Amino acid sequence: MEHYEFMQESIEEAKKSLNEGGIPIGAILVKEGEIIGRGHNRIKQKNSTILHAEMDCLENAGHLKGSDYKKCILYTTLSPCDMCSGMVLLYKIPLVVIGENETFPGPENYLQEHKVELINLNLDECKKMMSDYIQTNSKIWDEEIDRVT
Repeated sequence: MEHYEFMQESIEEAKKSLNEGGIPIGAILVKEGEIIGRGHNRIKQKNSTILHAEMDCLENAGHLKGSDYKKCILYTTLSPCDMCSGMVLLYKIPLVVIGENETFPGPENYLQEHKVELINLNLDECKKMMSDYIQTNSKIWDEEIDRVT
């Protein structure tokens, strides 16, 4: 049940991005049951190449010790891309909880090969939010996906 509650916080972050005119992807970082970082996709809002939800989340968590990241769980509404997966590996985050991976299947096998545990909640709310966005913003989505695939 705890994973679903924390994922709701990620969904709220995704809605923030959507309300700002961005891509609705949200993430939170949880350490020992406490949210220590929040973020949402800001690539459109900030004209950024790297402010994916997961990157924004870790940036907002502040500079942590390496041992702290190893006690964290990253919650993200969408399967992480290569860049965000690399960040997970770099900081040795042991568990990533994903809202869905149908609208964008990230390199999940690569994460698992590097001993990262993945839990896909396969949430209809996350799928609907992304598919609605893609349907009404296909040009923006196609441009972004072309960059990360």
